[in-house]
Formats: sequence, C-alpha cells, structure tokens
Amino acid sequence: MGETWRTVFGHDEPYPEQADGIETAIDTADRGGFAVIEGACGTGKTMLALTAGIDRVRDPDSPFERVVVLTSVKQQLRQFEADVRTINENLPEDWRPVSALTLVGKADVCPYSREQVADIDDSTVYDRCEGLRERTRNLTGSEGPTTAAALASDARQAQTGLLDTGGNASATPDYLETAGEPTPYLPETADYEGTEYCPFYAQYLEDLPEEGDPVEAVPFDFEDAGLLDTEDLVGLSAGHGTCPHSMLGALLPHVEVAIGNYYHAFDPRTVDTFTGALLDDETFLVCDEAHMLEPRVRDLVSDGVGDATLRDAESELTRAIQPVEFDPDTDEAEVVRGELEEMDVSLDELKTTRSFVRDLREELDRQVQNYLDREQPSWRAALDDLADDEIPLRDPETPEPDAITEWASEDYGDDVWVRAESVGAAVARTLNSLEEEDRERAITTVGRVLGSWYRADHARHFREIDLSRTWNEAEPPDSWRRAYNARLSLHNCVPGDAISDRLDDFGGGVLMSATLEPLDVFRSVTGLDELADDGRPVVERTYGLTFPSENRTSFAVDAPAFTHENRGAPGDATETREVYVDAVAEVAGREGNVLVGMPNYAEAEWMAGELETRLDSPVLLDESSDDGTTEALKTDFFAGGDKTLVTSIRGTLTEGVDYRGDRLHAAVVCGVPLVDTTSPRTRAVVTAYDRAFGTDGRGGRSGFETALTVPAVRKARQAVGRVIRGPDERGVRALVDARYARDRWNGVRDYFPEWEREEFRPVSPDMLSLGLDRFEKR
Repeated sequence: MGETWRTVFGHDEPYPEQADGIETAIDTADRGGFAVIEGACGTGKTMLALTAGIDRVRDPDSPFERVVVLTSVKQQLRQFEADVRTINENLPEDWRPVSALTLVGKADVCPYSREQVADIDDSTVYDRCEGLRERTRNLTGSEGPTTAAALASDARQAQTGLLDTGGNASATPDYLETAGEPTPYLPETADYEGTEYCPFYAQYLEDLPEEGDPVEAVPFDFEDAGLLDTEDLVGLSAGHGTCPHSMLGALLPHVEVAIGNYYHAFDPRTVDTFTGALLDDETFLVCDEAHMLEPRVRDLVSDGVGDATLRDAESELTRAIQPVEFDPDTDEAEVVRGELEEMDVSLDELKTTRSFVRDLREELDRQVQNYLDREQPSWRAALDDLADDEIPLRDPETPEPDAITEWASEDYGDDVWVRAESVGAAVARTLNSLEEEDRERAITTVGRVLGSWYRADHARHFREIDLSRTWNEAEPPDSWRRAYNARLSLHNCVPGDAISDRLDDFGGGVLMSATLEPLDVFRSVTGLDELADDGRPVVERTYGLTFPSENRTSFAVDAPAFTHENRGAPGDATETREVYVDAVAEVAGREGNVLVGMPNYAEAEWMAGELETRLDSPVLLDESSDDGTTEALKTDFFAGGDKTLVTSIRGTLTEGVDYRGDRLHAAVVCGVPLVDTTSPRTRAVVTAYDRAFGTDGRGGRSGFETALTVPAVRKARQAVGRVIRGPDERGVRALVDARYARDRWNGVRDYFPEWEREEFRPVSPDMLSLGLDRFEKR
C-alpha cells in the first residue's frame, strides 16, 4: 500500500533526532526488540513513537496489528490524543484515519457514576456495576423471565411515561444526560418486577451476537471516526442507550491505537479481566514516562490486605459455614454444599481458614500494640497526634522469614496458605448465590494475599504492617484502631522480573522519557538486559536539547549540600538555609514565572514563607492536596503576572505538566530529592538492590545508587526540564547543591547525560547574580 513513516508523521518536517528515533524504533521493532530513547522535553517523543508504531501497523508486511500506549501522567495521555488527531488531520485525503481509543475505568464511562445518580459514584461503581450486570444477565438468561430487548424497551418506555399512562403521556421526559448527550433512560436504574437492572447493559446484551465478534454490538461507526476519547465514547454509546464500558471492551481489539496507563499492562487484575487480549506479539508497545516504570510497577505487583478486610472476610466465612453447620436441611445449606462441591473445597477448609483469619487479626493487633508500646509508650493518651508509620516484620537488611510467617508456622501448616485462594473463590461464589448478587468479596482479597504471602521469597520481597492515619469513633477510645488503619503489606522490592516478563509479551516497541540516563541502570532495573540476553535487541538513543543554546542558561550552584545534617529542621536559622534562600530569591526576583522544587512539602512550606518576605511578586505554595486544588493552583500560576510557585520535587507539578510558552521562565531545584532513607521499606529495597545489582550483582552499582540516587536525580532533571520546550522559549535552570556542582564522593554529576553535564556549569552562590545578569543582557 506504499505507506511510509514520513506520510504518517503529523508535521511538515521532523527534527533530525525525531527522524533518527523513528527509523531506530522501526528497525528495532522489526527485529523484535525495544528502542530505549531519552529525549529532552519538547523534542517530539510522542509523535516519534506514534509515527513508528502506526507505520508498523499500516505496513502490510509487518506482524504488528495495533499500538498500545502506556503513560503514567494524565497530561501525557492528553498529548498522545492530540498527536493522533494531528496525524489524522494531515493524512492524505484518500487514506482512512487512524482509529484510536482512550482506555479508562468504569467510573469514567458509567453514565450513572459520571452524573452521581442511582447511588453510584467513584467509590461504589465497581460493586454496583457487577451486581447490576449479574441481575440483568439473570433476568435475560436461558431460564430468565424476560429478554434483553424487553428490558431495554421497558426502560425506554418508562422514560417517556408510556408505561404509567398507557401511551398518553405528555410530560417532558426527564432524560439522563451525560457527555453532552441525552440518553433514552431515566436518571435511576431500571426495575423489572422488583429486580433492579441496568438498561444500558440490557441494550448491549440485546445487540450482542450469540456467536461472532462483540464489535457487532457497536451501534455507531468507529472505523472512520479517528480517535474516540472518553467523551466521544460515552456520548456515542449512552446516546444510543448502550453500555459505554462494554463498548470499550468490544472496540479494543479493533482499533489501531489504544492509549492507557501502566495499569492496563502491569496490574494483574486489570490484565486478567480487561486488557489481556492486547498484550501479545502483534502489539507495538509505546511506554512513555518510562523513568516511572520501575516505581509504578513495584506498586502494582505489590499487594496487601487491611485489618477491616480481614474482619469482613471472617464474617463472610461464617456466613457460608452457618447454614450447613446449624441448618443442614435448608435450601441455603444445599446451595452451600453444591457450590463447595463444584469448587472442590471442603467445609473443614472453610472452618480452618476462618480460624486462621481470626487468629491473624489477633496477631496483627498484638504486633501493633507491642510496637506502639515500645516506640510511643504514651500513645493511648495521644491518639489525635499519631502519624503514619511502618512496622517491619523482619530486619529490612537481613533477608529472612517474617514474624507473621513464623507465627503461623507454630499452629498452622502450609495447607491453609496454599488453599486460601481456592477457599476465597468458593466462599465468594457461594455468597453471591445465596444473596443473589455479584460483588467483590473481602475473602477473595484475603485469599489472594495469603497465597502471595506464602509464595513470595524473603530476599526480593519485604513484609511489614503499614499504619495509615484515620479516625473511627466506633472503636474504643484506648484502641489503636480508633486512630489507624492497619494493613499487612507484601512489597516487591525488585520488580524487574515482572517488568521484563510483561515486556516479553509484546512484539517490540519504544520505551522513552526525558530522563532515563544512566541507561545502564535503567536497563538493569527494568529487566531489559535479561531480554537482550534472550536475543531481543535493545537499542539506546539519547537526544539532547537542539533548541538555540543562547535562549537558556543553566547553573549548578555550589551551595552546601542540602542535607538534614547541614540545614537542620525547617525554621532553624542555619547558614545553609540562608544560602539557599538567597539563591532562590536571586532567581525568583527576576522577570517571569518561577518554579521552585524542594525535597518535600515541609521544606516547600518553609521556603515559601521565606520568599514571601523577600519578593514583591506573589508566592504560591503547593501542598499535598487533591487534584482539584492542584488544578486551581496551576490556573492561578498561569493567569498572568510574575509569580513564584513552590512545591515538593516529588509532587505532581514538577513532571508531566506542560509549561509551554511564557508559562515558565525559570526552575530552581534545591537539594537532591532522596526519599526517606530511614524507612524500613526503603532500607529493604536498597538491600535487595545491593544483592541484585550491586558489585556482586549484574549492574555493578550499589543498591543506594540504583534504588535511591538515580531516581532522585531523574526527579530533579524532570523539574528543570519544564523550562525549555520549544525553539522560541527562553529561560533559566538552576540546580542548587554542591552535589550537582562537584565531582566528589557523593556527587551526582555522573548520573546526567554528557550533554547536560556540560550545560550545567558549576557556579558559586555569590556569582549566581552575575551569571543571571549576563544571560539577561545576552
């Protein structure tokens, strides 16, 4: 068909680096490999990756059938959507547009959840959806009392009042509207002879062919629609009276580009229930913001279960046991026996698991009380002041069995762990049959976690109790449960195996970010080296800023290292703190908007307070808050007039946010933003990385470097990279800390790519003003 990547490319002419990157990605993918690309902010990585992937999909001789885009930042998801639209707008007139779809969760597409009606919202949508779907299927199944067509028709007639008035209704119908479109149904869920059901899902079932592809149930044209973003999908689906989430699933295998987040490839439950069919060797992978791949996947492949869930699981086990134990001749008992037999689970196993869960809660209670008594003896009198905490269940630096495993080995054998998942599945199925509803059961989560807890090793996994601050008046006034939620957590310290196993499912692709260097570390921690050993090519490219160098100036300010030892606590009048305030004020006192990144929110609050006494322009403080508050802060920052925005370097405003044009004139990063190195979990990760990638492992770097220092430097680079994003933009970038300026034992200059090391010139604090003056004159 003669298509080439230059025809797919959405602009008149690529940057030279874009062209090289596209050709590298195409060639590497054709050989079943992955291109690893670091490209500075604004260098067109999104268009690069989409062009390469779509070119492979459109090539009739290529094995690729689709592109799957994964990104961890919502702003970047919007950028991929925009670039797909740009590609389609510039394709030759006789070419069909690239079909694309944005992947989102049920809460984003369910009409009831979106409009907060029918007792369905973000927190209830999954359970309510499964229950409504199950009841709808039960009503319309082979033994059900009605048909999907009748249910959908009844719901439509109820909307216009025909059922209530015999067809003579004249009142204006109260349509449920969503995504700017009216639906054919009431704002409430529908009812059939006392059974609640979902009319949107009923319409989908009516349109679904008995045999064949579910895409036949899609009531609108999508092949020539180009990109269907969330609003498009919901409007088209709900406007036709069918289920948007079901449409999402039906369309997925048939679009050329699917845009989602890391969950869609790396969360085991999401893959099993939704996206698994996309993850094969016919898929070209685009992994964006790939510097976040390791920490995000670590979270996704870790697991845990809370104290309240254990309590609920015990109750569910009792609910399943009681009919057989106390009323063996009832219909309920017969249902239980039938389900257990079908699942090959015995009643004794349910009783043993219930005893284990009950005893586990008691052991959890004992562990928490002992810890608080030891670390905070007066905790009962200070419940209001307790902070989040961690209770390690083993020495973080000594791989060995944890306290919970050792406790269980005294009274329980291996069978209770091994069979926990099967017992959980059997109980969930039994209760759904008894109560005629289908929802997520606590015992399912408990069974999964117990099975994982038993199988996971003790060298690469770390077990602890996480205490998160809450307040529950129902608990006794002297109980830790009044102040804390406790969670048994199983942390995967080294997620590289999980990453490489998933990457190996794809046919090839691109992993990219503005901050991947050092690439040897990235390859090690993501398992790419293992793929290369298995014969799958891994090709590296690093592209620096090619925009005019005279438009920017970059400083590595040789200030005393911003460590707790040097600076003291926020508010301490130390010499180190004075140097940092002087440096930041020097930059922020100049023309334009300035972003200041501090190691944490407490330091950000301190710096903002100091700057308010120094600057004539407004100082905005970003605090740990919800998305709405953060968006309002960004709007204020962009609204015009010179402002300084102070935030944590580990917050959401220092990467993924588009500070294009004159939105940002300077960025200052204070210190190297290492995470809390005293945390038991952090110490466990460092120890595991020492074993996996240290001098005795593959990478040859210490665990501290690999697990902490390199990610911290990437965070700093992301922040200063916000300033220059186009050839006409100008600005100042400053990294304040001697570790950025000097080659010393704890220096971090080696973690920058060579081009960036050359740009960030070391300067003493007293010479910063002169450097800024020279840049302004130039």
